[in-house]
Amino acid sequence: MNTSTPESSAPLTQDQLKTLVGQAALRYVVPGEIVGVGTGSTVNKFIDALATIKDQIKGAVSSSVASTQRLLALGIPVFDANDVQELAVYIDGADEIDGQGNMIKGGGAALTREKVVAAQSRTFVCIADESKLVPVLGHFPLPVEVIPMAAQRIMRQFEALGGRAQIRLKDGSPLVTDNGLILLDVRGLQISDPLAFETEVSQWPGVLTVGVFACQKAQVCLLGTAQGVRTITY
Repeated sequence: MNTSTPESSAPLTQDQLKTLVGQAALRYVVPGEIVGVGTGSTVNKFIDALATIKDQIKGAVSSSVASTQRLLALGIPVFDANDVQELAVYIDGADEIDGQGNMIKGGGAALTREKVVAAQSRTFVCIADESKLVPVLGHFPLPVEVIPMAAQRIMRQFEALGGRAQIRLKDGSPLVTDNGLILLDVRGLQISDPLAFETEVSQWPGVLTVGVFACQKAQVCLLGTAQGVRTITY
């Protein structure tokens, strides 16, 4: 793992950090190509920055309805993933990222589409603040997108691993994802081998996507710190 020196010594607010890493991600955008765009408040800052160079790119492939709406509102064309063979880069945030670039994602409920876009991208650039960097994944509740009829059985499988799973609610009812399914949030896990964990849980019947990104881990992390942006490469 290689790190660069911070780019600034002035302390910044969390919102300013998000803006800074969003702008810093522009250096990884390849002119003339289509860029993969993730989901979340930090990614929204990247989308805003991307709008300043929209004439230099063909457009974007988006990982969520919310990001698609924001891109289109700013005049950035959005392509269907099926119409794009490969993306040079995917820019997205993380709920947690470890020292090897493995992540937990899905706090914004877009984990499946995020994993799809990441899989068709040559480089994954994670943009996050320094609180997201952890030694071991699992403190943040692990999102898992599941078929509703399998929810209770999958919750029991996580209990056997020492986890506590709950169905994510919105306004008192199960939150429905962009894919028409529901989410479990699993607490109490320590994921010391993210790749093995992702491989195992992905095979459980009824699981669409587990929010561990080890097969599609980050190659670069732009980490917002009190002193500025720290660049980590894996």
